[in-house]
Amino acid sequence: MKIFVIAKPKAKQEKVEQTDENHFIVWVKEPAIKNKANQAIVSALADFFNVPKSSVSIVSGLKSKQKVVEIG
Repeated sequence: MKIFVIAKPKAKQEKVEQTDENHFIVWVKEPAIKNKANQAIVSALADFFNVPKSSVSIVSGLKSKQKVVEIG
């Protein structure tokens, strides 16, 4: 399943919010430096969907706030 994510790095708390069927906003505490925010987003989405981290991958948007993520 592909979902569209808007990343919010350097947030005060971590959370995942679903805005519609395939669109999510993910807040993470890590800054967007050295891939730390992307790793935190993968971890947050894995927890949200209750799947292992290896089942979550960022397909596009590694250096953008708008990302396409593959689950499963």
